Amino acid sequence: MNDDDSDLLESDPILNDSTWDLVHQILGSLDELRVEPVDYDGLGLILDFGVDAPGSLAAGLALAEVCTAGLADISIVPGEMGGIGWPQLFVQSDDPVEACLFSQYAGWQIAVGEYFAMGSGPMRAAANKEELFEKLGYNEEAFGVVGVLESGQLPTAEAVEEIASSCNVDPDQVALLVAPTASIAGNMQVIARSVETSLHKLFELGFDVGRVESACGSAPISPVAKDDLTGIGLTNDAILYGGRVTLWVNGDDDSIREIGPQVPSSASPVYGKPFLEIFEAADRDFYKIDPNLFSPAEILIHNVQTGSTFHFGGIDHSVLKKSFGLG
Repeated sequence: MNDDDSDLLESDPILNDSTWDLVHQILGSLDELRVEPVDYDGLGLILDFGVDAPGSLAAGLALAEVCTAGLADISIVPGEMGGIGWPQLFVQSDDPVEACLFSQYAGWQIAVGEYFAMGSGPMRAAANKEELFEKLGYNEEAFGVVGVLESGQLPTAEAVEEIASSCNVDPDQVALLVAPTASIAGNMQVIARSVETSLHKLFELGFDVGRVESACGSAPISPVAKDDLTGIGLTNDAILYGGRVTLWVNGDDDSIREIGPQVPSSASPVYGKPFLEIFEAADRDFYKIDPNLFSPAEILIHNVQTGSTFHFGGIDHSVLKKSFGLG
């Protein structure tokens, strides 16, 4: 992004405004998506994508699109996993920083009383609670906000009010889409984070993510889990061991060559086991897990200025098969 783009993004509620259009489209297709509205008197719009509602593949695609504020195209494509035909979730964006870091990244831990959810979507830019926004110089003053909650429970009234307060909007100007990891739609929206995890890893490593002009990525669609804990393991494995990302960047080659080996998940010393085993060894505490693990398995970087191409990491089908119950 150039300076003019940053000024524009800081002054206008672009992400939240555009995502409201997606929410209105969803409201016109509730039956087809198998999504159910939840009645919260005076507390905005709550849509159940998988807590009590059955959800669907189409609902998962819609949920992932909302997570990226409509700035990414997301589709199910054919693929394989170790010689077995296996569908992949494919993501592409020409606005990857805005779509993935400013919107999709699940950087807002919402804990109000006994309610807990991981929050993503453009509402994060209005809340502006994360250091990421300060470092990248982005925030929104929105009239209404849209968010996605990864949770096995529908939000309490207190949680909705807290989200509204954090975003500086009235409670009736909040739209929240909710799905647990252990649901068709919730599973899909997590698998759609292949590009997001690569950009966040680059950001954490100190790379100028503003150099990334376009991106695409894929990951195998993991089985829908019987419970959220198992779902966390399966969806993480899909990206850590099966995620493939291609980035188109500008700038010099030397910085790419230097940082590239640190980007894929294999850069972590705990790489090589299904995520649930790693999680259990860390006493089920994400903060005890090496943060270098959380990225796609394979990264391809094209430098659009020099014409150079760089490849790092690779797929591990053996861990995927073990995780998915095939090995």
